[in-house]
Amino acid sequence: MAEHDPNAPALFDISALAAESPTSFMDLEDPRYAYMFGFLQADGHLARSTGQKGRLTAEINARDIHILYEFQRLTPYYSSVTERVRTTNFAAQHHSATWSLCALEARTIVNELGIPYGKKSRVIRPPRVAFSRRDYLRGCIDADGSLGWTAEGIPFLSFTSASTAVAAYLCHYTKKITGAERIAGRNTRDQVYVITYFKEQAQRLAEHLYYPDCLALDHKKANAAAIQTWVRPPGMKKAAPRIEWSPDKDRILLAAPNLAQAAATLRLSQSACQVRRWKLTHGLVPLPD
Repeated sequence: MAEHDPNAPALFDISALAAESPTSFMDLEDPRYAYMFGFLQADGHLARSTGQKGRLTAEINARDIHILYEFQRLTPYYSSVTERVRTTNFAAQHHSATWSLCALEARTIVNELGIPYGKKSRVIRPPRVAFSRRDYLRGCIDADGSLGWTAEGIPFLSFTSASTAVAAYLCHYTKKITGAERIAGRNTRDQVYVITYFKEQAQRLAEHLYYPDCLALDHKKANAAAIQTWVRPPGMKKAAPRIEWSPDKDRILLAAPNLAQAAATLRLSQSACQVRRWKLTHGLVPLPD
């Protein structure tokens, strides 16, 4: 038997194989997988077939096919990227690209993390394991959001979802970044949540989510950079900051003999105090303990 030559060059780079081991697939603390999971949770589809067969797919506009090749590169199981042109309700010729993954082990992993089989838009929720938050939300926004300019030239960032849990989480997270409070509510036409940020709030949020070298759709990453150039025109008023009511402020408001005294003590306008007192006395907000 021929002896092994220790000086012979390696035929395969084992370290490269280890880097793509299935054990690290969908580690949501990895920003790339957190983004990929958020994108697939918002815009992917997990289907079950006979036996243990099934398929995880994501179909998007062909202009964004680069992100599907990134998903393929990040997936240590066989997956494919295909293209097709078809007629839709919105275009005579819609050119789309689809990423497909069939491996049972991979499907089991994403299913356990929070992508259910079948219809999912209302039941998805943020992961219950440790995950990279801004990358997950960027994936959701790339899949089901918009980023750019209004017709009036105002920068905006919006997100649409049928999931109460995801919409509420986005509002909670973005308040920490922008200071803007949003209360998620379904619109009457489609019964979905549409959460939108404008002007400086959109700029701050886009800058935070679309950081240099992050995994993202190229055109949205370009828009995130472009809206940073906007400067508020002279004379355009800023909205007054939202009042942060607390149980202590509510007690002072309710104990004051009149609105003028309450406003002076709290250093707020009488109209703000009047609205808050009405909400407290009519049960729209809970009374302080």
